[in-house]
Amino acid sequence: MTDHDAAPDADQELPAGPTRSRRLSASDTVLWDLDRDPVLRSTITAVALLDRAPDWGRLRTRIDRASQLIPRMRQRVGPAPFGIGAPRWVDDGDFDLDHHLRRVRVPLPGRLRDVLDLVQPIASDSFDPVRPLWEFTLVEGMRGGGAALVQKLHHCLTDGVGGMELALLLLDDVRDQPEPDDLSLRLSPHLATPPGAQGLRRAARVPLAVSSAALTAATATLKDPLGTVTDVGELAGGVLRLLSPVRVTSPLMERRSLRRRFHSIDVSLEDLRAAGHAAGGTLNDAFMAAVVEGLRRYHQDHGTELEHLSITMPVSMRRTGDAVGGNRFTPARFAVPARAMPPIEQMRTIGAIAHSWQHSRALALTDAVAGALDVLPPPVVSAVMGSMLKGIDTVITNVPGLPSGCYLAGSEIVREYAMAPTSGAAVNVALVSVGETACIGVSVDLGAVPDDDVLLEKLVDGFRSITDVVGHQPLRRA
Repeated sequence: MTDHDAAPDADQELPAGPTRSRRLSASDTVLWDLDRDPVLRSTITAVALLDRAPDWGRLRTRIDRASQLIPRMRQRVGPAPFGIGAPRWVDDGDFDLDHHLRRVRVPLPGRLRDVLDLVQPIASDSFDPVRPLWEFTLVEGMRGGGAALVQKLHHCLTDGVGGMELALLLLDDVRDQPEPDDLSLRLSPHLATPPGAQGLRRAARVPLAVSSAALTAATATLKDPLGTVTDVGELAGGVLRLLSPVRVTSPLMERRSLRRRFHSIDVSLEDLRAAGHAAGGTLNDAFMAAVVEGLRRYHQDHGTELEHLSITMPVSMRRTGDAVGGNRFTPARFAVPARAMPPIEQMRTIGAIAHSWQHSRALALTDAVAGALDVLPPPVVSAVMGSMLKGIDTVITNVPGLPSGCYLAGSEIVREYAMAPTSGAAVNVALVSVGETACIGVSVDLGAVPDDDVLLEKLVDGFRSITDVVGHQPLRRA
């Protein structure tokens, strides 16, 4: 996921208090409806590696307090009154922390690979719809005395960036930070959002959003009629590209299934950053080029030469002051060249395409598009989204991570891997940084990629190819 500035949502709300309910936003409703198709299920799973097992009592206290600060952590999704309209967030009167926070031991020998194999079925299990949509599992017994905290959240609860903001609520910047004596913890600016009107204004959300865009275009037409015709055409074309079915797909990774496997790769963040700068671009350009190069090599290993790969790149629309809960992202979908080319050219080519999408004005209409989908029956929403997402070859997402020296209940976080949902794609590759390490999480649909170990090897080769531009430190994988 990449950062992208956007105007604040006209319908933002303060966190709901006890006994109050709020409608799911249009985009959150779409994500909720997608659960009808298990292939599109949007569960976010993150694995934080800790240098030692945290104190269980401190961990319970910290997560319990976070659940009191963030209303969504004690709310479930309920039906709309009389079955009319969007589902609502309603308080869970039977909230039980022990259902949402568990502890297990990893099978011997306790490697990261063993943890990821343990996590996979946890991530694949669907949420109980009568409970809040999150589960944390402490995994103890890792080799060397380490532990892992598995964080599982439904995508309609929050997006990747919001999930990292949630993580920051749980963390300290010193190992032995004392717990407050009472619960008088105040919401940080990142948790509070301006109140918004409901009712008629919410019902008018879609036409108002589209009308606003039309009014802007009409005003511009008076100033520059010829230029505006071009701009409106580009805007319409961007919206059509957002919604159109995928036309470029890999012939090697067409099948979809419910079977998943997780992998990890560790890369020096500085190596990726330096490689991107060597091409006149960014760390994200280097990251995307490395993934594409790895997939190209995987296809080449199977005797398939590709011209293009189809990609979904989530673009973050979050701004300072947005609530932790809910989603503020847009899935930009586009094709990139997948032929062999020098690393510098590869980064520049892919970076230019991604940059054009990150700054596409069509992304500003995402809420309006989601609002239009919101009024359709859930099976129709699943069908429309399925045509958009199931042909995608890979999702590539880059989420801002954590600085060095973050502690959870006395344990230091040394790595954090996002095992993001494939959401209809063959593969999802997600980068989260911890200090100067780019922690790469790889989620594989085994129906599309049955030889996932081969894919992992080729992805590692892809990162080596890109970071060789500047000389690289050793890569690690699991």
